[in-house]
Amino acid sequence: MKRREFMIHSGAGALALCASTTGAQSPTPDGDAKRARVCVSSWSFHNLFTATHDQKAPQLDKPLKALDFPEIIADRYHVHNLEIVSPHFESSEPSYLRELKVRLDRAHSRLVNIPVDYDELWEKPALSATDTKEREKAISMYAKWIDVAYEMGARSVRCDPGIINLADPSLTIESYKSLVSRGRAKDIRVIVENHGTASKHPEELVQILKASGAGALPDFGNFPDEETRERGLRLMFPLAVSVCHAKLNPARFDFARCVQMSKAANYQGVYSIEAGGRGDPYEAVQQVVDALLQNL
Repeated sequence: MKRREFMIHSGAGALALCASTTGAQSPTPDGDAKRARVCVSSWSFHNLFTATHDQKAPQLDKPLKALDFPEIIADRYHVHNLEIVSPHFESSEPSYLRELKVRLDRAHSRLVNIPVDYDELWEKPALSATDTKEREKAISMYAKWIDVAYEMGARSVRCDPGIINLADPSLTIESYKSLVSRGRAKDIRVIVENHGTASKHPEELVQILKASGAGALPDFGNFPDEETRERGLRLMFPLAVSVCHAKLNPARFDFARCVQMSKAANYQGVYSIEAGGRGDPYEAVQQVVDALLQNL
C-alpha cells in the first residue's frame, strides 16, 4: 500500500492503539484513534476461502488466501488489526508462518487473535468430556494454535468450550486451566466466546472463565435473545482482554447499545468485524466499519 496512506491511517493509528491498551490518552485525531480500535476477521469473507466455502455459495474463480488478506484489508479499509481464523491458515509450517508474518509487516498490520475452529469439536463435549482421552485430544488440538499465535505475534487464541456440563463444570475449568497455563508460558491469552449452547448460559460461562483464568471474547450477535444479550455482554466485557466480535444486525439487536455496554465496562481491546453471509462481504464489512466509527 502507499506510504502516504500508511502514515495517515496507520502510523497515527498505531499510537492510538498503544494508548488504548495502556489506558493513556491518545494524542491522535479522534478519527484515527477510533480506527485504531477496529479489526477485521477473515471470517467475514469465509465464502471466499476454499476451506470455509459454503457449497450453496457461488463457485470461486480465485479463492482468497490468508497471505493476501493483510494488504487487502489495509488498502480497502485502512484497518491494520486482523483476526485470521484457523481454517484460513493454509499451513502451520514455519516457512508459511514466516511468509504470513512478512505479509503482515508489509501491510503495517498485526494479527490480534486466532479464533480456533474445528468442525469435529463444534458442539461436542470436547473440553468438557468425561472421557479423559477425548478431553486431552481437544486440549492438544487447541494448544497447537497457542504455538502458532506465539510465532505470529498474536495476543490471544479463542478456544470454544463445546457442550458444558452446567451441573458440574469442573472438567471444563480444568481443561481451560491447562490451556491458560500453556498460553501464559508464551504470553498468549486463552479467550472464550459465547458460542453455541454456551451462549444461552452467560453466568455459567463467566464462572468457568473466572475459575480457570481464561479471558472472554464477547460477540454482539451470538446470544439467543435480547435479554440474554444484555446480561451476557455486561458479564463478559469486564473479562475481555483483547478482542470482541462486532456484528451488525438491526433486525435483531441494537449495535450502538452493544458498544455502549463495552464502554461502560471500560473495555480497551479492539472490535473485530464479523460480517458477510448474503451479498457482497466487502460492502458488509464497510457497513460495520462505518457503524463502529460512528459509535466508538
